[in-house]
Amino acid sequence: MKGPQKHSLTLRGHRTSVTLEPEFWDAFRQMAAARDVALNELAASIDAERGEVNLASAIRVHVLRWLRSAQTAEERHMFQEEERKGRE
Repeated sequence: MKGPQKHSLTLRGHRTSVTLEPEFWDAFRQMAAARDVALNELAASIDAERGEVNLASAIRVHVLRWLRSAQTAEERHMFQEEERKGRE
């Protein structure tokens, strides 16, 4: 496991650096791609909602929620498929 990595982001015209673990950077990029938005755009929307929370922490929480919702959606789909097969 690698240590945290620092990357620069541009939020509404201002450069800032964020330090996240590589796994969070990967998931954050996947999240942006899934939403068809640029990484900076997604970071800016998280920044706008975060209040007093550190940006890196806010990104981690958003990524975690996104992954959980994706998992829940997949579980729902699997359950519905099992239910459908049970009715056949």
